[in-house]
Amino acid sequence: MYESYWQLADRPFENHSDSRFYYPAESHQGALLKLRYAIENRRGAAVLAGVSGSGKTLLADVLHRQVSATCPVFVRLVFPRMSTAELLAFLTAELSGDVSLPMIRTVPSIDHSVRRLQEILSNLAMQSRHAIIVIDEAHLIQDVQTLETLRLLLNFDINGTLPFTLLLVGQTGLLRTLERMPDFEERIGVKCLLRPLTCEETSAYVSARLNAASAQREIFDGGAIETLHLLSHGLPRRINRLCDLALLVGYAEEREIITADLIEAVAEELVTVSAE
Repeated sequence: MYESYWQLADRPFENHSDSRFYYPAESHQGALLKLRYAIENRRGAAVLAGVSGSGKTLLADVLHRQVSATCPVFVRLVFPRMSTAELLAFLTAELSGDVSLPMIRTVPSIDHSVRRLQEILSNLAMQSRHAIIVIDEAHLIQDVQTLETLRLLLNFDINGTLPFTLLLVGQTGLLRTLERMPDFEERIGVKCLLRPLTCEETSAYVSARLNAASAQREIFDGGAIETLHLLSHGLPRRINRLCDLALLVGYAEEREIITADLIEAVAEELVTVSAE
């Protein structure tokens, strides 16, 4: 709606996981480096944690893109609240590529899924192919048995080598949960914690997003950026939400530039709507 007014080729602050709009903040780049190290050196399991809106999903997508040539098998579970049998059946289907399942079916027994997983992982190892298994929203897993199942997956080594890397992605409570499971925690090769953006990074983040959308001129002034960082607490998802609404309102009001007062106004509007 507002793209032509601001001379943009795209909407720069969508909360979609689009790697074109990835900004390499220090915390995010550090996490990306450690995750690549875990994958390339077959460290078994890794954790990517951060508060809601800190950019975990986008970072996982960027990681996928960077390692896709060497790790073409990429499985992502975005709804982790499954029973043990359902979890193993899902992973078996995804790793085998057999995802064209009927609408209703009987979940295979755990014994059947385990045997099938052994076969699939053995074939991956024979082909020197390494898989990545991402469990998104892993902090939502409350069933200890499910977490124990994920830990046991790390026993599927073939000739001393694990043919996959297990990546747990979730909010910071995931780290505390794992601390209460020492047998699992000691199998984790890398832990990454995403921090909010600094004010300088917020400015660079906004600029990078606008540049990715082919911005031709300055759209947010310095005061707007400072206010944006203050109100968003440096969280990318909140920054996106405020910027997107500010561009819309700025277009409606025919503003030449986004200023601090407009950021404050849209933030107040969001708070008011949320409270109703």
